[in-house]
Amino acid sequence: MEEIIVIGGGLAGSEASWQIANRGIKVVLYEMRPKKLTPAHKTGYLAELVCSNSLRSKELTKAVGLLKEELKFLDSIIMQAAETAQIEGGKSLIVDREKFSSYVTKKLENHPLIEIKREEVCEIPKDKIVVIAAGPLISECLTKSLLNLIESSYLYFYDAISPIVYADSINWDKVFIQDRYFPNKPGTYVNCPLTKEEYLKFVEELLKAEKVELRDFEQDISYFEGCLPIEVMAERGIDTLRYGPMKPKGLIDPRTGKEPYAVVQLRPENKEKTCYNMVGFQTKLKYNEQKRVFRLIPGLENAEFARFGSIHRNTFVNAPKVLTPFLHLKNYHNIFLGGQITGVEGYVESTATGFLAGINAVRLLKGQKLVVPPPETAMGALVKYITSADPRFFQPMNINWGLFPPVNKKFSSKKEKWLYLAYRALEKIKEFKKIIT
Repeated sequence: MEEIIVIGGGLAGSEASWQIANRGIKVVLYEMRPKKLTPAHKTGYLAELVCSNSLRSKELTKAVGLLKEELKFLDSIIMQAAETAQIEGGKSLIVDREKFSSYVTKKLENHPLIEIKREEVCEIPKDKIVVIAAGPLISECLTKSLLNLIESSYLYFYDAISPIVYADSINWDKVFIQDRYFPNKPGTYVNCPLTKEEYLKFVEELLKAEKVELRDFEQDISYFEGCLPIEVMAERGIDTLRYGPMKPKGLIDPRTGKEPYAVVQLRPENKEKTCYNMVGFQTKLKYNEQKRVFRLIPGLENAEFARFGSIHRNTFVNAPKVLTPFLHLKNYHNIFLGGQITGVEGYVESTATGFLAGINAVRLLKGQKLVVPPPETAMGALVKYITSADPRFFQPMNINWGLFPPVNKKFSSKKEKWLYLAYRALEKIKEFKKIIT
């Protein structure tokens, strides 16, 4: 009997296995736990929730709420488990960890077409259809095998993520567009100029802000000099940031005709320029502190964040370089990737990529045309980002409204716009389901 191999029994691997088996194809699912635990896992359950027990917002006005609705509609095992194990959490989908993982484990163990092997995989088969759904704590030997496949000397090991702000939340009256050293040419970068007083106040508040504590298995984290946390740079001296990510050299504010005292640069995060990355602002600050401190920057007083900055242990590929939109490797079309290793952040996002990798693995086996969800859907928008972002600046991403195609339509409020995007996506996902069933 023909079979597909799935490596990794987390959320993405469990979802991929379920989708494959429910389409009549045998799955051999490899999971090294409990024989070999990672520094973060505690059990041998499949789909164990390592960090939070929250799958975030349930509301359709949140992009992650829409992604959950899409997955529910597509018969996701992870969404079934979440609804079964749900506990009181207000607007968020909070689950009982043990019930959640136990549900997934039992479902997969009892499926007649799923064989679970509790073994570590150190060599990825090149002659079979494989879904690699290893998480951020991927084993060393599997890492080496994957590196050989993608012809790279390393995987990214620590996220050093800068915040991303929505374009429509920037105060455009206080910023100017200009690339360094080219004041008279159309630019790409948005510049937020600071006076000396504004700069000193910003550094003062940055140094006072609360930081996220590293987890036990992250205590050995060592930062690259090229991507130090913004607050670590600030600790080195009052002018460090002015000679680093906030340097004004080569930038002339057209309103004053002078070089500002300091500048925060924003780089477009996508071709549509609906989101902007705060260049060099990777940080360990708590989310509420990022809001408070970064809103001191002129032009960002009312900034809304598509993603907050963070630095934590993770392992992922440079997806735009090595993955196609079908989530298989560009140089091995029989090997698919799903989960955080693709460069997505979050439980629900990992599930979505596991779903798509599983679907396309089946379609490849059956000789069917591979599929990509429409870009108007949350799943499609996410996949488009990770496979088409600029590989020079690629960083992991949660689903957010800034990834969706822009709409040439006026709305009375952000909520109205988000609901419009959500209902449009749900119509598109219905069309997608017809193709894959």
